[in-house]
Amino acid sequence: MGKPGNQVPVSKNFKKNIEYLQKELRVEDNFDVIHHKLVHGDRKMGMFFIDGFANDLSLIETLKSLNDLEIEDLKKDPITTLSQSIIPHQEVETSEDLEEVIGQVLAGQTALIVENCKEVIMVDTREYPIRSPEEPDLERVVRGPRDGFVETIVFNAALIRRHVRDRSLIMEYLQIGKRSKKDISLAYIDSVVDSELVDRIKKELEYIDVDGLSMGEKTLEEYIFGKRLSPYPLVRYTERGDTSGVHLLEGHVLILVDGSPSVMICPTTFWHHLQHAEEYRQAPIVGMFLRWVRFIAIFVTLFLLPAWYLIATNPNLGGEYLDFIGAEDPGEIPIYLQFLIAEIGVEILRMAAIHTPNALATALGLVAAILIGEIAIEAGLFTHEVVLYIAAAVIGNYATPSYELSLANRIFRLIFLSVAAAFGLVGFVVAVTIWLLLLVKTKTLNVPYLWPLIPFNPRALFLTLIRSPIPFNDKRPSILNTKDDTRQPPKRKLL
Repeated sequence: MGKPGNQVPVSKNFKKNIEYLQKELRVEDNFDVIHHKLVHGDRKMGMFFIDGFANDLSLIETLKSLNDLEIEDLKKDPITTLSQSIIPHQEVETSEDLEEVIGQVLAGQTALIVENCKEVIMVDTREYPIRSPEEPDLERVVRGPRDGFVETIVFNAALIRRHVRDRSLIMEYLQIGKRSKKDISLAYIDSVVDSELVDRIKKELEYIDVDGLSMGEKTLEEYIFGKRLSPYPLVRYTERGDTSGVHLLEGHVLILVDGSPSVMICPTTFWHHLQHAEEYRQAPIVGMFLRWVRFIAIFVTLFLLPAWYLIATNPNLGGEYLDFIGAEDPGEIPIYLQFLIAEIGVEILRMAAIHTPNALATALGLVAAILIGEIAIEAGLFTHEVVLYIAAAVIGNYATPSYELSLANRIFRLIFLSVAAAFGLVGFVVAVTIWLLLLVKTKTLNVPYLWPLIPFNPRALFLTLIRSPIPFNDKRPSILNTKDDTRQPPKRKLL
């Protein structure tokens, strides 16, 4: 008996092939693994497929074509005749390895074993369960396409090709997981992307030796980038086809995982996580305004609470212009503990909202507003100022386009607040400095995380901070070392 991963050649002994597949696929133990016994053209045949993956119409058409077989049709070269002339299907392949056949059957294909033949015919009759494409909740736009990725890798690849119709667009297929056999695809434009980047990602993927990808693309990320203490994301996730297409054209590599509606974009910098498709769906001046409002929101998320706490507890820091900052009646609970309790409460509320059915979400919001916003203040648990500034910081968090970046910023906000409460202004400055050094030191696939700020690239930084008109973006990001760095001819005068 063969083991998974070892080759088992197809034998001319029809019974031996059938028994091996029946045993390894455990046909007798699985209700959804089907073995269909056939006799056509005076030859015994065996068909194996997974009931839930097989398309009924494709199977019916295949069986109809087999019914028309004559004995003479299969005398000379049965496999060639069946695969090229008889079976009416777009994707028909052959295999000489029974282990490969088992893997393909479990992936949804139909295997046809023919008596006295040393090859197995694989017919792609699969039809995966799929939901209709919908606009992603985290990447909504006012104007733009409303379609998003789904959980089926074939449809996601098609959506990307719809946006990028380049003949050099490569969709490279891999399988990861000794038992799960998860389908993976690397997508990149071969005439643009840096070959060393592709080779490095492929090497990292091929090195993975695990039973299965328990958390899909997130498990892949942890394997590719190793053990890290920093909470900041090194890849960007997107569920939009147009966003994926833009990054492909820049020279990035996409990783698609079957069963996940999110696509990984590699490599990315800190600034990639601050971009949103809405900025490019509006006029340049409007897009720049939206971008800077988002920058301000993220700045507020990180530094508003510790800065207010320092000024409120040390009035001399603000001077007479900031005398209004601080609570007139701080209450019985120290300000820092109020912030900490409020932060934990908001996080609990967020988790509760995720697990609350849509029909009860409004009721949850009302209960939270009454308990936290009114009763907590009247009971003396919080002051009005604490609730106000916590609300501002949380809103800034939700304005962050990247969900992973917002979680990382939330952790560092708590760190900054705790250090400010324990060590004052000096501790806060030291904590912010260490935070900046952490970001400077971070690299994602050899790309500096803070590029183009560090290392400094004035033109790229200008395009990062200012949403310039598309005709001016005639170069691809230099940090990606692309084969072709020109996106379009040099900029022309705009009317």
